[in-house]
Amino acid sequence: MLKGRKMGEQMIGRFALAAVLFLAGSIDLATANEKLRVATEGAYPPFNFQDASGQLGGFDVDIAKALCQQMAVDCTFVAIPWTEIVQGLSDNKYDMIVASMAFTEERAQKMEFSAPYYRSHSVLVGDAEKFQDSAPAALSGVRIAAAQDTIQAEYLQKAYGASKAVLAKDQPGAQRLLLDNQADLLIGDAIELLSFLQTTEGARFGYVGDPISSEFLQSSAHITAKKGNSALIQKVNAALKQIKLNGVYDRINDAYFPFSIY
Repeated sequence: MLKGRKMGEQMIGRFALAAVLFLAGSIDLATANEKLRVATEGAYPPFNFQDASGQLGGFDVDIAKALCQQMAVDCTFVAIPWTEIVQGLSDNKYDMIVASMAFTEERAQKMEFSAPYYRSHSVLVGDAEKFQDSAPAALSGVRIAAAQDTIQAEYLQKAYGASKAVLAKDQPGAQRLLLDNQADLLIGDAIELLSFLQTTEGARFGYVGDPISSEFLQSSAHITAKKGNSALIQKVNAALKQIKLNGVYDRINDAYFPFSIY
């Protein structure tokens, strides 16, 4: 009886262990099968863009993929026009946005914001021999291009009232306005415009004056989720911390920029 009892206990123990391992495997499988829909713009190189085949790439996309891997979730990506991207999140068309989104109080009423994942500042670009001063008072009557619905476009209309704001639907469109002489200057993010200045067409332009200093022009980019989805943002923040610690962030940074943008 004692021997049979011990054998029974051993069998129960084995079944219990098997059950624990099965449940653990099920939890891992459930986590691995979790899916997130990620939106980016696809028109803001080098942060996000589409290649000739329509494939999304760029710093934002690579960071998003690294975060998805760190969180052990399957992610699908979609390119959304900048003017529609916030509303699409509110309409639950995707779960989060990774598209160099700057924080504003207005946006914070509609979205949850992660910790910053890179930092920059805004500048003016144009004929650096003709224009040397970025102050509003020095640019009266000057045509300044910007991508609509960006913090730079909003700041342009508020701070450069004596200038003429010329708005395009996105940043490549704003760059085209400058290239085609439909604008005299272009306002945008310094890092993004570095890529533009390194192109064959953009090489004839340069930074104009000092970087624009304003509390309104936030110098950090954030990942966003639908308002109320703070649980996802907490996971994103934890994953951001991990990819900074394990070197993944730095490897992605170095693939696009010769300096740290964090």
